[in-house]
Amino acid sequence: MIVNYTETGWEVITQRAHGLLASQLAFHWMASERPARWMETLLAIAEHDDAEVELSGENLLTTAGGPLNFSMKNFDLNHCRNLALLTQTKSRYIALLVSMHMEFLYKKEEETNKEAHRFLEEQRLLQSKWLKELAIKKQEAQRIYHLLEWCDAFSLLLCQRQIQPEKRGIEISTGPDKKAHSLFQTSKGILCVTPWPFETDHFTVCFESRQIGQLQFDSSAAFRKAFIDAPVIDNSYLIAKHKSFDGHSGKGVL
Repeated sequence: MIVNYTETGWEVITQRAHGLLASQLAFHWMASERPARWMETLLAIAEHDDAEVELSGENLLTTAGGPLNFSMKNFDLNHCRNLALLTQTKSRYIALLVSMHMEFLYKKEEETNKEAHRFLEEQRLLQSKWLKELAIKKQEAQRIYHLLEWCDAFSLLLCQRQIQPEKRGIEISTGPDKKAHSLFQTSKGILCVTPWPFETDHFTVCFESRQIGQLQFDSSAAFRKAFIDAPVIDNSYLIAKHKSFDGHSGKGVL
């Protein structure tokens, strides 16, 4: 889960909600640059974190009793194996992209973690097998994966509230076009991306979060109850080409 500390407690966004937001961003990608297996690509982006089900876990808290942010977690073999099995039962193409994402996430950790190294070696063998079976060149697979990683990075920026104030830009990531894309917010709360990689001049994305006032919990079960009881908040962002919205009004978070 993604955890933000706020004036009124914890803002919590699930990994699945983050994945759904990433797929909304991908949905608007430039039509001429979309991979041939577009529906499967969208599903891979939406489901790249689907093995993380916060309400079923027993390791949801920090040692201080606060909710455990995703960035505090290390390689978890059972989690990765579950994710790999989930994707393989849907399609080899989705399994390939998610496998590449796990390699991206844990390639540094495998230098010191034998379990991570063995798992990623297995994944690399599977990737080679799937590339041959799907008749996809490795270079094309990398291009498609960069779209997943780009949308994942953009979604995390929004979920972690990392948009910079006073029209300052922040880099999203390098997209499949091999260009570094930046994000900034106008004085009217509109989010702008440059260079612009999307099909339409503007669109809206949304995700759900929960605001939890209690700062400390005795158990994961207590946190789960607070999470379930917490009000659900709809968050929405308008994303647009800067020039196309000059002089128009708009809101950031609704």
